[in-house]
Amino acid sequence: MAEDHPRAAGPARLTATDIGDADDPRLADYRGLTDVRLRTTWEPPHGVFIAESEQVIRRACAAGYRPRSMVMAPEWLDRMAGLLADVDAPVYTASYDVLRELTGFNVHRGALASFDRKPLPSVAGVVRDARRVVVLEGIVSHTNLGAVFRCAAALGMDAVVLSPTCADPLYRRAVRVSMGEVFAIPYARAERWPEALDDLASQGFRRVALTPAADAVPLDELALDAERLAVVLGTEGAGLTDEALAHTDLAVQIPMSAGVDSLNVAAAAAIAFWVLGRRRERQR
Repeated sequence: MAEDHPRAAGPARLTATDIGDADDPRLADYRGLTDVRLRTTWEPPHGVFIAESEQVIRRACAAGYRPRSMVMAPEWLDRMAGLLADVDAPVYTASYDVLRELTGFNVHRGALASFDRKPLPSVAGVVRDARRVVVLEGIVSHTNLGAVFRCAAALGMDAVVLSPTCADPLYRRAVRVSMGEVFAIPYARAERWPEALDDLASQGFRRVALTPAADAVPLDELALDAERLAVVLGTEGAGLTDEALAHTDLAVQIPMSAGVDSLNVAAAAAIAFWVLGRRRERQR
């Protein structure tokens, strides 16, 4: 059973529809959000992604993604009034019990919104005007992927290229961890791998592989004056494959101490981006 609840928001008057059944088809976009297999096989083919929290929803809207709908607990309507006034999409409310049954978790970040995806650009289009590119091979953790995107946006990277096996940057957890920065930095998914690394070389990029290998050049000793640079990072644990390493120009390591052999990929990315970003600023 649905009931419309008007809420005042400045000069406009918004209407939200209350829904009391988690099986209501109007909430289909939000069903089973904690089921990674379900969501990753359903969202991309249907051209949908989910944003969580007012800040992330605002960033998605500002980046030009079109909202399909929003859903929240009734008490959030007034708190979200400013945002809702700018959203041209149905707004639904439901109790916390219904939201938990629907999504599979306790919704406490204010609101969820469903958005239409944009067509992904080509790798060539994404890197055309870039000087610093991040290339990721096989990053399957949505948490790590979101963190790398946030670091890339904050520390001077221009674009991200994903191998075919990387996780989806628009999966809810990746979007949340990135604080919406997946919307701020352009990215593309390579169709050919690792041949895509050769395509970057043909466009003038020096390909630098980040690896814990003992014979790699320490990052703090790196002497690099390349105008265009591609920083290549590999999957959690195993790192870059031998095939990918064979398509790079230089192996670089972050010096370790206390017997630690490697860092989490997002932490390693942050360090590398910061060092390379500072050198980029000095070159300007």
